[in-house]
Amino acid sequence: MKKNMGSADKIIRVIIAIVIAVLYFTGTISGTVGIIALIIGGVFLFTSVISNCPLYSIFGINTCKVPKK
Repeated sequence: MKKNMGSADKIIRVIIAIVIAVLYFTGTISGTVGIIALIIGGVFLFTSVISNCPLYSIFGINTCKVPKK
């Protein structure tokens, strides 16, 4: 899998995933909306770990800095 996410994208996604988890586990969001938010947070966290976003691939976006040779 080719990396297409830069470090700024990864940091932002991890922060959003943490905020969603905190909101869910403190009871601020709950029910179906909370579960959907947790799933989205999990996807954000997973894509940050693997440094690849499938939607970026579809739309041809690449925020990963490639070292020049």
